[in-house]
Amino acid sequence: MALEPLSATAAEDDGELRDLTRRFWVSLALTVPVVLLGMGEMFGLHPRPLVQLVLATPVVAWGAAPFFARGWASIVRRQTNMFTLIAIGTGTAYVHSVLATLAPQLFPESFRGHGGVVPVYFEAAAVITTLVLLGQVLELRARRRTGGAIRALLDLRPPTARRLGDGGEREVPLDAVAVGDLLRVRPGEKVPVDGVVVEGTSAVDESMVTGEAMPIAKVSGSRVIGATVNGTGSFVMRAERVGEETLLAQIVRVVGEAQRSRAPVQDLADRVAARFVPAVLVIAAATFVVWAAVGPAPRLAYALVAAVAVLIIACPCALGLATPMSIMVATGRGAQAGVLVRNAEALERLAAVDTLVLDKTGTLTVGRPEVVGVEVRRPDDADTVLRLAASIEQQSEHPLAGAIVRAAESRGLPPAHALEFAAVPGKGASGRVGAARVVVGTAAFLAERGIDPAPLEAQARVRRERGETVVLVGVDGAAAGVVALADPVKPTTPDALARLRADGLRIVMLTGDAEATARNVAARLGITEVIAGVLPDGKAEAIRRLAADGRTVAMAGDGINDAPALAAAAVGIAMGTGTDVAIESAGVTLVHGDLLGIVRARRLAQATMRNIRQNLTFAFGYNALAIPLAAGVLYPLVGWLLSPMIASATMSLSSVSVIANALRLRRVDL
Repeated sequence: MALEPLSATAAEDDGELRDLTRRFWVSLALTVPVVLLGMGEMFGLHPRPLVQLVLATPVVAWGAAPFFARGWASIVRRQTNMFTLIAIGTGTAYVHSVLATLAPQLFPESFRGHGGVVPVYFEAAAVITTLVLLGQVLELRARRRTGGAIRALLDLRPPTARRLGDGGEREVPLDAVAVGDLLRVRPGEKVPVDGVVVEGTSAVDESMVTGEAMPIAKVSGSRVIGATVNGTGSFVMRAERVGEETLLAQIVRVVGEAQRSRAPVQDLADRVAARFVPAVLVIAAATFVVWAAVGPAPRLAYALVAAVAVLIIACPCALGLATPMSIMVATGRGAQAGVLVRNAEALERLAAVDTLVLDKTGTLTVGRPEVVGVEVRRPDDADTVLRLAASIEQQSEHPLAGAIVRAAESRGLPPAHALEFAAVPGKGASGRVGAARVVVGTAAFLAERGIDPAPLEAQARVRRERGETVVLVGVDGAAAGVVALADPVKPTTPDALARLRADGLRIVMLTGDAEATARNVAARLGITEVIAGVLPDGKAEAIRRLAADGRTVAMAGDGINDAPALAAAAVGIAMGTGTDVAIESAGVTLVHGDLLGIVRARRLAQATMRNIRQNLTFAFGYNALAIPLAAGVLYPLVGWLLSPMIASATMSLSSVSVIANALRLRRVDL
């Protein structure tokens, strides 16, 4: 699509972007007066070729230096590309103009303009350079952030850990933690490294790694993962994997490998250029030879003018804009619709996707627990049980507690103030609400408080089989009800899936959640292919297996656990409501975080690829049709030879056509 970057490591080298940006702005500042001076003759002003020479020389000699280096390298390697033509066309226009300025006697009278001055094409050389620099800057800006996922992942690590030793508890740098060290993790802190709990209880939010929306209870012997977030309890853990051995470090490694192994899409422009460039060079050389051998006098001057016209009209300044202009307009249009696109490669791949893999938590679902039902022993007790449970839970910081409080408030059941509140991390909480003694938590917790949970077991079992989490409520020593919580499906998900299926996409759910929970959600959404219970590296491997079957796979997710899969997919799609790591690993980000954004992104991608192909047709078509005229095929018939000035105008017309066509993307219906 766009011209290839000047360096294979441009995505990781901000220095190259800064250098080309500086060259672009300086070249633009010098090119504007060159163009204005070139147009002066249209307004009856005397041409100023010497002034144009002074202004255009830095543009060509310095601004275009990377293109000349690349063009020369392509000739040495005998692998011609668009830089070959850019270097030759720009150089030829410039050399021709220098000769016309300093040695005009070499040119025939018929090619002299007003005042007997031979036309110069400094503006063509300067404009070609500036436009191609613009294309390179746009391309490099899009690629610059590919290392952001790695940096974002590494930023998740806590900088220090609390190590226990003979001298008591001491805060040490994370790098100083060794296998076997005992570490204390306080409420709200991040777990420093991978290990096992040896003392205390808590609930840890592991959604960033496993995708599980519900916090996981941790007791002695439970494994904990570095960079996950501790809840309200405090515990002591023994470090088992540190440094490069932690799960987070492995995720970093997988993301990095996937990004490096992702082969760039072969540039359509370069594929055509592989044939177009040598053909142009042959035609220009043949034109010069024929005119020098059998043309009218002065033969050398005619030969030079005709060859220059061929090279100028074939020089792909429009090609340098064909992809960047479409991408720039398309990304702007996408942003208006809540679709953020990283680069042209992501759009091209998205347009070709035939398999869409979806994470569950935060992608298909809301991503946080909500109350989905209250089961009670007497129908008229539902509101009472929910209000009493919320009255206890409003003093707890557990995510499930927050969901219960929100549910009560949304139903017009404001929680009352609870006295004698007591909480046991990972089990539940109790207290007194008015005259009632209320216990909220697990079946075991109710049993410890002298409440038999058996009357609620059948209702709780049905809810668990649906993949829901249950919290039991006891009032005044008796089992009163079950509060069921789940991560609900986003309202837009069913409609989005229907549209994506209608577009011919194969839908697969890929999640770290338990099989039962995943199957339950999939059944409600009509998803028949489910891969559940997989960790981050397993998600990336699942993507690679699908790709190995010849599928073009897109992956949509929102969590850190999705980052390796997002990077491994042909195109990753991140929910904008998710983590920065997922967003940095993805080629496309959906700002509003719903799957209808994928529908919009697909439409945008397909429209953009059509637009780019049209632009390439314009870029090559205008020039290819005019090359025979520039070579002089009409001269034997009508005595007319296309001058380089007309060639330059035709070249500009192709650029205008490309820009006008790209601007049509602003009106794409998403």
